[in-house]
Formats: sequence, structure tokens, C-alpha cells
Amino acid sequence: MEQWQNFLLAEAGASAALTGLLFVGVSINLKRILSFANLPYRALEALMLLLTVLIVSLLLLVPNQSSPLAGVEVLVIGSGIWAGVAVLDVMIWRSTKPRYRLQYVVLIIFNQLSTLPYIVVGVAILSLGWGGLYWLVPSTILSVIKALLDAWVLLVEIN
Repeated sequence: MEQWQNFLLAEAGASAALTGLLFVGVSINLKRILSFANLPYRALEALMLLLTVLIVSLLLLVPNQSSPLAGVEVLVIGSGIWAGVAVLDVMIWRSTKPRYRLQYVVLIIFNQLSTLPYIVVGVAILSLGWGGLYWLVPSTILSVIKALLDAWVLLVEIN
């Protein structure tokens, strides 16, 4: 587990900083974001993805933690983020005009690719021990990329 400390510290620090920047960006453009039906949900998804990276990283940094406990923690967090983002995606899908729905399918797929691996991480840690942490790499990278894409829309494209 010690080999993962630097990666987890970097993930925790980066996601905390990006979460703060997202808050600032949303607060600057809040009136404009709220004028669109689906953008507040996208802001929430971006926040949820970054907070997931932060929380999972912090939980895995807890010293002397057993791998079964860590596996359960990540599985619970992963299941929660997957369910939360899936609910938001359904809400956005339903309120999206039919001609734009195909575009949104790409974002739904990206959200699934960002959240489902956390569940895989939890199961992998439970079954393989700390070797299951390798699944954390795509989870966190995809989550950060998706959150940054959402942040770009919230901060730049709406203007």
C-alpha cells in the first residue's frame, strides 16, 4: 500500500484544488448557469466526480487500514457516485430536446466510464487485496477529465 501513497496524495491535492476552482467558476457564472435548464445538473456532476476522487483518495490514505475495509469503502462510494450521476443523467436526458439527445449520449457514456470503475476498484480490492488499486488509475483520471470538460462548458462555452 505504501507504493500508492504518492499517487493518492497527488490525487487528493489535485481534486481538492480543482473542486475549489469549480466553486469559484460556478459562483462567477451562477446567474448564467442557472438560466439553462441542465447546466446546474452538469455542475453538480462535475462537483460529485471531483469530490469522489478526493474522498476515495483520503479514505485510502488512512493508515493501517485492512484491504477488506478499504474495498467496502470504495465500493460504497463508487456505488453512490454511479447511482447519483445516473439519476442526474436521466434527469438531463428527459429535459434535453430530442434533437440534442444524441450529443448527450456521449456524455452519458463518459459519465459511466468515469464512475463504474470505482465499483470495480472496490470489488477488486475485496477479491485481490491491494493489487486491485490499479483500477483506481482509470477511475480517477476519467473522473477528473469529465469534470474538467463540464467545468469548461460552465465557465467558457456558456459565454
